[in-house]
Amino acid sequence: MSVWIAIVVGVAAGYLVGGIPFGLIVGRLAGVGDVRQTGSGKTGFTNSLRSMGWKWALVVVTGDIAKGATAVLIGRLVLDNPWAAALAGVAAVLGHIFPVFAGFRGGRGVATAFGAFLGVSWPAALVVVVFSIAILAIFRYASLMSVVGVFVGFVTVVALVVAESLEVPYLVFALLTMLAVEISHVGNIQRLIAGTEPKLGQGGGRRPTGAH
Repeated sequence: MSVWIAIVVGVAAGYLVGGIPFGLIVGRLAGVGDVRQTGSGKTGFTNSLRSMGWKWALVVVTGDIAKGATAVLIGRLVLDNPWAAALAGVAAVLGHIFPVFAGFRGGRGVATAFGAFLGVSWPAALVVVVFSIAILAIFRYASLMSVVGVFVGFVTVVALVVAESLEVPYLVFALLTMLAVEISHVGNIQRLIAGTEPKLGQGGGRRPTGAH
């Protein structure tokens, strides 16, 4: 298989896997309907926690993490190409944010990004976990944890590439993944600066009809 075919297959597989809307699926199983009608209007862990509680939210985050890891491992183990793996990871994050199976309205890509980092390098993922838990424990803002965590993941991958522990394509993965997650959090960052961002578990009211 040529490099370009591997990349195309990897990106397509990553996007489709990333687009599986676990938040919507679990929300309907939990009897709460479309989780996008409450809180932030997203399908990820934080809004699932607001809408469904810890038990169901943990199911959602597990599925979302698995999406990112699966996408990268398809590229690494099935296609055996670092570029396919790297770009499949990015595609999975974009698939989660813009899922074709859910009207292109998904989550912010954080858990899927973490899963992709895990598929790329478990040491990098471990560093992300440590920093993320510390940020969440201190400040109680899931959004702050997310934007800091993905930046820490990027820096860690840069260090691993410089140390020649990872190949260069994964630097591209880390940069694009960080940008995708940070851009998806622009509104959160603005609220953090303004002091109006809800803390973990808060802000679960029903959204106005027609709000996206």
